Amino acid sequence: MKKIMLVFGTRPEAIKMCPLVLELKTRGSMFHTVVCVTGQHREMLDSVLQAFDVTPDYDLSIMDSGQTLFDITTKVMQGMRGVLEKERPDVVLVHGDTTTTFAAALSCYYLGIPVGHVEAGLRTYNIQAPYPEEFNRQAVDIVTEYNFAPTETSRDNLLREGKRPETVFVTGNTAIDALRTTVRNSFTHPDLDWAADSRLIILTAHRRENLGAPLLRIFRAIRRVVDECADIKVIYPVHMNPVVGDAAKSIFGGHPRIRLIPPLDVLQFHNFLARSYLILTDSGGIQEEAPSLGKPVLVLRDTTERPEGVEAGTLRLAGTNENDVYESFKLLITDKALYEKMSKTANPYGDGFASKRIADALAT
Repeated sequence: MKKIMLVFGTRPEAIKMCPLVLELKTRGSMFHTVVCVTGQHREMLDSVLQAFDVTPDYDLSIMDSGQTLFDITTKVMQGMRGVLEKERPDVVLVHGDTTTTFAAALSCYYLGIPVGHVEAGLRTYNIQAPYPEEFNRQAVDIVTEYNFAPTETSRDNLLREGKRPETVFVTGNTAIDALRTTVRNSFTHPDLDWAADSRLIILTAHRRENLGAPLLRIFRAIRRVVDECADIKVIYPVHMNPVVGDAAKSIFGGHPRIRLIPPLDVLQFHNFLARSYLILTDSGGIQEEAPSLGKPVLVLRDTTERPEGVEAGTLRLAGTNENDVYESFKLLITDKALYEKMSKTANPYGDGFASKRIADALAT
C-alpha cells in the first residue's frame, strides 16, 4: 500500500486538491492518504475543507498578519520537516504554484521523498509575471517525479524542459472535478437576488503584480463601463488584503450597481460564477472553471499561463491599461455575437475526471 501525502495551504489549492483527496480515500485498499495543510490562508482554506468534508491530519497553522514570502517559505519548511520525517510518505502531492507548494517540494527534495505535481507544466516563461507563481512552478517541476499536466500544452512544456515522457500524465484539471460537487441548481443568495434584474458581472482582482496603479486603472475602466451600461451589475468579493479593499472602496464605493462583498466560500463562489453573465478576473483557477460553466472571461493580466483558453476563444487578455480594459469589457457587453461565440466554446481543461486519472497513475 502506498502512503500518499497531499500538502496544500491556500483556498485555490484546496479547491483543486480536495477532489483528489476524496478520490484517493475511495481506494483505501491501495492508498494510505495523509493530508497536511499549511494554513497559508486560514479562514478561506477552512471554508473549502468544510465544503468538501476533508479533515487534515496535520495543520501547520503558519498564517500571521502581514506575513511575507520569507515568512511563508521558512515556516512551511520548518513545519514540513517534522511531518515528513514522521510519516515518510512514498509520494507527496503538491499543487500548482503557491509558496506552500514551492517550500513543501523543496522540503521533500532535501529528504529524498518523491514529489508529484498536480497542475504541472503551466508557463509564462516570465518569472516576474505572475509573481512569485511562475518561479514557484518552474522550481517545483525541477524536482518532481510525477508530473500531472492538465493539458497537452502543459505536457509539451515539460517535455521541452527535459522531463521523461513516462513521468508526464495528461489528466485534465481538478478544478473541473470540484465544480461537479459545488454547483447546484437550488442555490440562492441575497446578492444574487439583488442582481436578478441585470446582467451580472463577477469581478475578482488581487494579484501582487496588480497592486497599486494597475489595480486602480482596472477599477476605473470597469466603473466607466458600468456607468454607461444601465443593465449590468457588478459583484466583487473583495480579497482580504487591505490594500485591495482600500483601492476598491476608493473607486467603487457608493456606486448603486457595484456591490463589494466579503470573500465567498467555494460553494457560494462557484454558484455565483454559474449565474453570472461575464467574469472579469486576474485569477488563474477561474480561467479554467468558467469555460465549464459557459462564461466568457476577460483576464486582467498582460500574460496568462493558460493559453489554451485564449486559443479556444473562451478567454481574452485585457491587460491592465485602463483604456484596454474598458474597450475589451465594453465590447463584450455590446457585441452579442462575440459573447455567444465565447460562451459556447468547449472547455479545454477537462471533463471532471482528472482526480481519477491522477489516482490511476499513482497506482501503477
